[in-house]
Amino acid sequence: MQRTYRLVSEPLLSVTLDRLTPPKRIYSPSDISPRLWPNGKLPVRDDWKQMAANGFKDFRLKITGLIDNPMELSLEDLRAMATEDTITLQHCIQGWSGIAAWRGVLIRKLVEHAKPKRDAKVLAFYSFGEALFGGCYYDTQRITDAIEHNAILALEMNGAPLTEVYGAPLRLRIENQLAYKMVKWIERIEFVQSVELLGKGEGGSSEDDDFYDVLPNI
Repeated sequence: MQRTYRLVSEPLLSVTLDRLTPPKRIYSPSDISPRLWPNGKLPVRDDWKQMAANGFKDFRLKITGLIDNPMELSLEDLRAMATEDTITLQHCIQGWSGIAAWRGVLIRKLVEHAKPKRDAKVLAFYSFGEALFGGCYYDTQRITDAIEHNAILALEMNGAPLTEVYGAPLRLRIENQLAYKMVKWIERIEFVQSVELLGKGEGGSSEDDDFYDVLPNI
């Protein structure tokens, strides 16, 4: 049923609501929430714990899949790229919403460096954290959406390095979607042709098991 719904809804959304660009809300530093409530359990993997204890100096973001230029990037490599500053609302369907300032690398820059093949349409973000029913948590973004809406891999939050509880070493930020799409504790990124090739084929861990929407645009 979920897949049938997506087969019907995605083409309709792509030519109707997805073509509409809602007014972009501009936030200032005075709008930043005094506390952005964290959610989700910290990763329990030993490799993540060891890297966290060392300030993630040994972390390497792996970028693979349908690309001509596979990469492994340290946090210093990412910081050396042009970064983007943004103040945005995290809109969570469970109520963990709030406004924060973020600094990170535009996904667009990573796409340019990776040189995707023609049939690469989707970015899969894999977390060090576990999914609700076990296994690696993951979620996906259409490459076109990530580029158009200035998605970033966040390195900093509110002027300080991203901490473990908020998703270190890296978390995704894309302001036009709900928070469950903002993968935390990112380990690697894979370029793929379709969401149907991953997991149960619905677009992410929450979509596979909790029947969340693969296109939760706001």
